[in-house]
Amino acid sequence: MPLTPLSVIVPMLNEAAGIERTLRLLMPLRARGAEIIVVDGGSADDSTAVANGLADLVLASARGRAQQMNMGAAAARGEVLLFLHADTMLPGDADGLITAGLARTHRAWGRFNVTIEGRAAMLDVVARMMNLRSRLSGIATGDQAIFVRRDCFFAVGAFPPQPLMEDIELSRRLKAVSAPLCLRACVTTSGRRWEKHGVWRTIFLMWRLRLRYWLGTRADILAPVYHP
Repeated sequence: MPLTPLSVIVPMLNEAAGIERTLRLLMPLRARGAEIIVVDGGSADDSTAVANGLADLVLASARGRAQQMNMGAAAARGEVLLFLHADTMLPGDADGLITAGLARTHRAWGRFNVTIEGRAAMLDVVARMMNLRSRLSGIATGDQAIFVRRDCFFAVGAFPPQPLMEDIELSRRLKAVSAPLCLRACVTTSGRRWEKHGVWRTIFLMWRLRLRYWLGTRADILAPVYHP
């Protein structure tokens, strides 16, 4: 089966309220040849019904973001795979930016800058710190819409089967292949978690979890703290 330039893989779980908006914003990319794959992790709402007709492929998976994204990648035909959270919106020219950027730099992978949508003014500071930290460390988070050449993704073993920090671990593996392409164009992600649990409380939680992970605590031990 011939490859397509880009496959956008969207894992979702109970996203009926927002998945239509995300997928409709991908229609211009789809019209230009990008493949859209949605992987549902067992939603109890109408997420799958909403996604049908707005994606090239809607798959059913066991729950778990890493497992869902790996299933989507295995089914994808794209030369480049882009992993997009269900509550995150790409810039309209994302496909061109990725194609041109990877060709120009000969990098194997990359990510976008991020802005966080929400009422709290502090969310802008959070986004700026995320982008700076990522640029300095070469580590990307899922909120930043990680993209990677297909052959490289499978060469490093895909996302590790862990319930948290799968994006951090994939970044570690990909850094051994090349530095990331850090696009300054922004994706826009939802600030709902920060606003629901409190911005400062969520910041300190993420710092604490990342520190424990870097010190060697397993992801399965950290996951119940992040998803109580």
